[in-house]
Amino acid sequence: MQSKLSDIELIEQTLGGNQSAYADLVKRHQRFVFTLAMRFAKGREDAEEIAQDCFIKAYRSLASFQRQSKFSTWLYSIVYTTAMTFLRKKRVDTTSIDGEDVFIQIENKPSAYDENNVESKSRSYYLNQAIGQLLPDDATIITMFYKGEQSLEEIAQVLGIEANTVKVKLFRARQRLKEKLERNLKHEVKELI
Repeated sequence: MQSKLSDIELIEQTLGGNQSAYADLVKRHQRFVFTLAMRFAKGREDAEEIAQDCFIKAYRSLASFQRQSKFSTWLYSIVYTTAMTFLRKKRVDTTSIDGEDVFIQIENKPSAYDENNVESKSRSYYLNQAIGQLLPDDATIITMFYKGEQSLEEIAQVLGIEANTVKVKLFRARQRLKEKLERNLKHEVKELI
């Protein structure tokens, strides 16, 4: 079964002509690529376009993957540069995020509607809402570190900056995220009372 193979094994099979191996790589990473694209794009269609472009670029450049870092780090650097190029072309105002369509739920499929599941969805909703209100750079760093489980060094490699700079940016992004959560939840609490 292909899904149990490592990324490197799937890459080798793809380079050997096995197209289904690349499809498995796409399936493995598509959710996170889409989530990162949503942090930059204003709408779902734009994020889908960015994600699709990323996988096409990755496929075309697969032979040049040096294997000095994880495939996911290499792929996320493609997402970052593709999203930046896309935004420059569209000249989209990425600091104003108003629509509910921006938020993506990335929880596991619910097994039952119990209190824990509802609470988890609620937490995830407010967290995604707050992340969506951050500047794209802050949202990207938060998303890559916590949801993508990328190390500071891997994020630095993707963004083309020093690891210490990432550490500082992550600290500041957390602070801004905390402020957004406090403001959003304070507003929600007032609505409940």
